[in-house]
Amino acid sequence: MPVDYPIAEKRPDLVETPSGLRFEEITLEAVLEGRVAMQDLRVTAAALCAQAGIAEAAGRLQLAENLLRAAELVSVPEDRILAVYNALRPGRATREHLLALADELESRYAAGRCAQLIREAAER
Repeated sequence: MPVDYPIAEKRPDLVETPSGLRFEEITLEAVLEGRVAMQDLRVTAAALCAQAGIAEAAGRLQLAENLLRAAELVSVPEDRILAVYNALRPGRATREHLLALADELESRYAAGRCAQLIREAAER
């Protein structure tokens, strides 16, 4: 395993919340005092990309790719993620609908890896 794994323990300086709090600032005391919001408990694209780098360095290429797709989805609203999830279930969407969802993810949210995965599913 690479030296930086797990990031939160070995390199907490690389982990921050969406609002910019450092990982070390997420404490029970900070939560009780209201200095930590729910948004601060969400993963960031940067953290997922860092994890992907670790996975790739360890030879876990599929995991790295999954983490990079997850990083793309951080900025996608939950209702759109659920729409994609439901469309990918067997028999729920036409090829054209899947391709439209892929185009939306790529053009609106810069989620090219996710779009490619959906295009592959549309062709099966």
